[in-house]
Amino acid sequence: MKKEFGNKIKEYANEIGIVLNEKQIQQFYQYMELLLEWNEKINLTAITEPEEIIVKHFIDSLTIAKHIKDNTKLIDVGTGAGFPGIPLKIIREDVEITLLDSLNKRINFLNEVIQQLELTKIHAVHSRVEDFAKDKKNRESFDYATSRAVANLSTLSEYLIPLVKIGGKAISMKGSEVEEEIKQSQRAISLLGGKIETIETFQLPQSDINRNIIVIYKNQNTPSKYPRKAGMPSKEPIQ
Repeated sequence: MKKEFGNKIKEYANEIGIVLNEKQIQQFYQYMELLLEWNEKINLTAITEPEEIIVKHFIDSLTIAKHIKDNTKLIDVGTGAGFPGIPLKIIREDVEITLLDSLNKRINFLNEVIQQLELTKIHAVHSRVEDFAKDKKNRESFDYATSRAVANLSTLSEYLIPLVKIGGKAISMKGSEVEEEIKQSQRAISLLGGKIETIETFQLPQSDINRNIIVIYKNQNTPSKYPRKAGMPSKEPIQ
């Protein structure tokens, strides 16, 4: 099983231009085991087949690695079971990563993963993003803010852009249908200080799953009233 897992993840990572070493493969395997073990106690994922975990969680998370420069600071908002933050950390020791989630049970799981995999320069924070981004020491302090399918793009922009410094990027990981979302979020993105830089569309390896990565470049400060108080960005997205 372990050997088969190693061969599969190596092959799929190669397909997206990433070469994994033995230590990293071992860490991914350990991560999967912890995910499945904890999933029996708390709901972390509906995906429990090893090959699906590799493609839909691990490889999917790694698709944004090429957008992230060396020795930078990244925050993963609404990280859940650690995606994309932990897979990125496994392959990028140089990047300092903050995992943000509003559910304490998930933070306990993430801390266990960090400890078991002996990961450094990564920490998990229990908070709602609206509260976290209001704190001066967090606001506009990251090179990158990312999130995987947490909310519509307008809402997501209000979560991510305030955390990014000028010259930094908000990276939104999305499914297949994004045209309408992009259209509806234009005003929000501009108002929050960003502009769409690239939209990358691709298929996950060995699957028919279409994905989009939307990279937003931050070119001006976010007005201090954003993000609005907890719950507002999702209830009433900026139109």
